[in-house]
Amino acid sequence: MKIQVDRDALADAVAWTARALPARPAIPVLACMRLQAGEELTLSSFDYDLSAQASIPVAAEEEGTALVSGRLLAEITKSLPARPVQISSDGARATLTCGSATFTLLTMPADEYPSLPEMPPAAGSIGSDAFASAVTQSATAAARDDTLPGLTGVRMEIEDDALTLVSTDRYRLAIRELRWNPSRHGMSASVLVPARALLDTARSLTSGAEVLIALTLPGEGGQAGDGMIGFEGGGRRTTSRLLGGEFPPYRTLLPAYAAAIGELATAPFSEAVKRVALVAERNTALRLSFTPGQVVLEAGTGDEAQAVEVLDASYEFLGYPEGEQADRADAGFQAEGLEVAFNPQYLLDGLAAIDSDTARLSFTKPGKAVLVTGKPGPDGNTDYRYLLMPIRLGT
Repeated sequence: MKIQVDRDALADAVAWTARALPARPAIPVLACMRLQAGEELTLSSFDYDLSAQASIPVAAEEEGTALVSGRLLAEITKSLPARPVQISSDGARATLTCGSATFTLLTMPADEYPSLPEMPPAAGSIGSDAFASAVTQSATAAARDDTLPGLTGVRMEIEDDALTLVSTDRYRLAIRELRWNPSRHGMSASVLVPARALLDTARSLTSGAEVLIALTLPGEGGQAGDGMIGFEGGGRRTTSRLLGGEFPPYRTLLPAYAAAIGELATAPFSEAVKRVALVAERNTALRLSFTPGQVVLEAGTGDEAQAVEVLDASYEFLGYPEGEQADRADAGFQAEGLEVAFNPQYLLDGLAAIDSDTARLSFTKPGKAVLVTGKPGPDGNTDYRYLLMPIRLGT
């Protein structure tokens, strides 16, 4: 192989492809990145669950394939000067030259690299920016604990041209609804996509106008396993194995009414939460006290450091639907105001995701989950909902 390639294009492609390199490869060859030179230069990585490929223009004097250390190549390419890059390989070594810098890398036999999975059949497409925004919002509540693998994913629900993305870690729930362009009309499916891979992919595919989503459902076409999802756009493609397991029946958790509503400006609210939370120890609650016209934020009690901040806010008590009043606790929400407490980081995550200059908190009963949204549209609905469990206040 003997090629010349643009430095910036190479660095971007290598960085993209390196995302699928395993942290602890099961076999040494999986730590390598495959470079295939032909009409284009195609870079590939694979860890048996996630694959990534990027193709860029190249001037090739000799076609060929080389396997080199992926992480080392990524470190090298991002530090190269702004000059064209020459790459050649012959036998057990590959040489990379850029300006006055020359690197010699060890290679592995190309025939030892496993075959990458084929892209599944196309399911539909969506604008890349809209997709990245929706994934960022919906992945907010995904669990980070691998002992609960089913909660480390984002549930993707497809009903014809409606796409719903959902995640939960049992303490909060994030739901984003949007429209897309399905390739298979009338399609109905629900799959669980690893949140980390989905988030990295969505953010990295914004260079193209659209993202193609490809999907093989578990058992589809007689294939065994959990199924596979693929994404392609801007000369890049990736596949990921779907997660197995059951996702909680989250729709039963969504409140059917609001007994009280608090509204305030999102940016000042977020900044105040950050300030007041500075005195909150790990897992310590941040308390909110709503009254008509204001909300008081407090953290810390007794001999601990304490912080208090007051913000302008609207508060309205709407009352309880018929049949709900009798279930109301003595400390229930009322016209004079209410008190509630949250994990401050979870609250900040929700405020960052609502993408609105107004934050609305809708309350049902004390101790029940609070719905955080932006200001509803003309139809009274919002396409993003963040459901957050409060922390029980001491008596």
